[in-house]
Amino acid sequence: MRLLVVDTCYPPFLRAHYLAHPGLAGRPYEAQWQALMGTYFGTADAYSHYLGLLGHEAHEVVVNCLPLQRAWARENGIRTGLVHRLSGGRLGGITHHQAARFEPDVVYVQDVRALSPRALGELRRSARLLVGQIATELPPWSQLEPFDLLVTSFPHYVTTFRERGIAAELLRIGFDPRVLDHVRDVPVAHDTVFVGSLARRRWETGNEALEQAARIVPVEFWGYGLDGWPDDSPLVRSFHGEAWGLDMYRVLAGSRIALNRHGEVAAGHANNMRLFEATGVGTLLLTDERTDLDELFVVGDEVVTYRDGRDLAEKAAYYLSHDDERRRIAATGQRRTLAEHTYGVRMRELTEILQAYL
Repeated sequence: MRLLVVDTCYPPFLRAHYLAHPGLAGRPYEAQWQALMGTYFGTADAYSHYLGLLGHEAHEVVVNCLPLQRAWARENGIRTGLVHRLSGGRLGGITHHQAARFEPDVVYVQDVRALSPRALGELRRSARLLVGQIATELPPWSQLEPFDLLVTSFPHYVTTFRERGIAAELLRIGFDPRVLDHVRDVPVAHDTVFVGSLARRRWETGNEALEQAARIVPVEFWGYGLDGWPDDSPLVRSFHGEAWGLDMYRVLAGSRIALNRHGEVAAGHANNMRLFEATGVGTLLLTDERTDLDELFVVGDEVVTYRDGRDLAEKAAYYLSHDDERRRIAATGQRRTLAEHTYGVRMRELTEILQAYL
């Protein structure tokens, strides 16, 4: 099976990545792609790597990484005018050429909003199956109509899509164990940390619980989106800046406790990347209570949950003062993730799904 993965990266991360590597934007496509995948941002090249181990051929294209896409266009003879005018509205044109060259059986779109419905329709003609993956707020239904299949880690979305006559399957998020090669020697330098979006509006309930806890026990914050928080908020006073990809993993690995919270869109389900990123690197995960978390981890033995900000503060203080218990739970959580929640496991599950629809 040949699979073309269409992905995007957060624009703030892309800006930081190219600023940290002067001259990278002028290098060949392969050099830029390897540098980008080597950050382990998001899923990076986990899909192509683990699908390759299963005997399939896959490649990730990052459609909103303009220097990368421009390099591909230049090297593949795409007309100069399109290269120079490449912008958000023209991303689909380059991606269509990439699909035509790759000749995939499946085009797998990780960000269903990245391309217009018209561009998605063109991609549909380049493959036997056009698949969209979504675990965010729903876009207009017209944005989802071009897809033959929607894959989601939200159980409630599977029901919603099927009720509208759209084929849908459940696929959980995972962890890439290759990250461990980059964090094994990271010293433990932090007690309790949170890494992620600090936007007050989008994550109002979850981030307010973090702020409440941080007024009781020390919490260090990394991420983005501080707008709207007052200067005296502990989120602002204990903010260390952005941490993307491997930098994020190093913060998590160098901490005793990693905090997690979900957005309203999860509808009470256990579903975000931090569940597996924190446990994957062997840090104690302290996460908000979820209705189905016990389907992923043994609560109290592999991860710890909290009800609200005050409960979070009490749990953090307890486990910081009970090192043996904290280490035991962190170790069992990591074993569970490395056994059942890796992208190696997820790609086997995805292969079964796609082959059934093909």
